[in-house]
Amino acid sequence: MILCCGASLIDMIPEETVKNTNGFVPYPGGEIFNTAIGMGRLECHVGLMSGVSTDIFGQQLMAEMSASNVDTSNVIISDRPTTLAFVQLNDGQASYLFYDENSAGRMIAIEDMPHQLDAVKAFLFGGISLHCDPGAEAYVQFAETHTDGSVIIVDPNIRPAFISNEILFRDHIKRMLRLADIVKISDEDLNWFFPEAESTETKVAKLQKLGPTLVILTCGGSGVKAWKPEGNPIFVDSLKVDVVDTVGAGDSFNAGFLTSLAEAGLLNKAAIRAISESDIVAAMNFGVRAAAITVGRAGANPPWRDEL
Repeated sequence: MILCCGASLIDMIPEETVKNTNGFVPYPGGEIFNTAIGMGRLECHVGLMSGVSTDIFGQQLMAEMSASNVDTSNVIISDRPTTLAFVQLNDGQASYLFYDENSAGRMIAIEDMPHQLDAVKAFLFGGISLHCDPGAEAYVQFAETHTDGSVIIVDPNIRPAFISNEILFRDHIKRMLRLADIVKISDEDLNWFFPEAESTETKVAKLQKLGPTLVILTCGGSGVKAWKPEGNPIFVDSLKVDVVDTVGAGDSFNAGFLTSLAEAGLLNKAAIRAISESDIVAAMNFGVRAAAITVGRAGANPPWRDEL
């Protein structure tokens, strides 16, 4: 099983009401939640570890996981509120306003984390859950206890508007990147993390020095690139589609990419170190196809297997 560890929340998506003004409609979301849902719909054995509320939004999250084949045995339940992310769309591009104080996700502690995880072969962590302690520190410590025997995947998914303490956040992200076997990062995230006026190749090389075996760089409509420790970058083009919005696009790519690796039996440390270019291309193509369907409809709504 792949265990997705991190943010689950409600995306409040603007939609026109009968009065011709915009209202907000609640959609299950959060980078890690979206990826888990996407993998479940693609028939990959996946679970979620996240703080989930007992409130009406938490019930909505649990119902979505049940409907999408996601194992919830490691979900951490509390009566704290669900994080809300109000989405603003500009030409289909999403920006976010977060309400997260004292939330079910933010307030989890290392003592809340599960201990018996023999069935888990890989762990996925995301940047949204690394913004604020105590939850951020709990996730980092949890990852540190599992890095020896399992594959660690990290998606920084940086949301600058959500960062209240940049020094602390950068420390959490850097510690995670040093543990990672695979890092999937967007071009925007790469430039935030390395703001110097340098080439993409120079910035990726700096990221590689932190430790990951495989770096995947998504560039929106310009395609996806991958770097192994040696050799030239590997490129896969994006699919041209009519974009409704980009909410959950990167998460759907993650779901397709990791499902492809899992089905090929490649989610172990030795296999990642020796992975072939053809296996990387196949995984990136599957991720691109999943993301293309998601951006063609509202909100983070990843595709089912039969849609691919």
